[in-house]
Amino acid sequence: MAVGADLEPSTLIAAYSRGLFPMPLRPGGRIGWWSPPERGVLEPERLVVSRSLRQSCRRYEIRVDTAFAEVVEGCADPARPHGWIDDQMRAAYVRLHREGFAHSVEAWRGGELAGGLYGVAIGGLFAGESMFYRSRDASKVALVALADGLRDGHPRLIDVQWVTPHLCSLGASPVPRHQYLRRLPELLDSTPPTLFTPARD
Repeated sequence: MAVGADLEPSTLIAAYSRGLFPMPLRPGGRIGWWSPPERGVLEPERLVVSRSLRQSCRRYEIRVDTAFAEVVEGCADPARPHGWIDDQMRAAYVRLHREGFAHSVEAWRGGELAGGLYGVAIGGLFAGESMFYRSRDASKVALVALADGLRDGHPRLIDVQWVTPHLCSLGASPVPRHQYLRRLPELLDSTPPTLFTPARD
């Protein structure tokens, strides 16, 4: 939709509030602002949790916002294919975390971070940015915890940007851009979930 601008917290919040999200056109390059014709979304109550995944949930401890920068680093691992989280993106979301808008949901095991996800929370919208795992099912366990925490009776939506086969198997679905944008005002005006605590990094 656009190219340029900066990644300051106020710019990011304004973008998400208008249905846009940033990705560099190339690592270290200019920022593109995206709003796909079909937006991938996940209703928290529609998350598909298999029996084996529910069993995996018992093997991990869930924490929120205790290792935000480490979660971003895990998601930005250059060994991962199609990586797009460069230095400017990492720095931008750490700043946004310190402002209280970006959050991580983490799966811990044996005192070590096993996986997690991070994204931007504004009102009832959680705009998921990325997830990673070092142990089996750890990122999916974090997603289960996120969805559970968002099922609180208020308008809530997890934005996954694009639907992949993996996310589709977990219950995500595509919606037309106009439908997503029409729903945004109600989500943004919703009471923030209690799942997220003030940033501590």
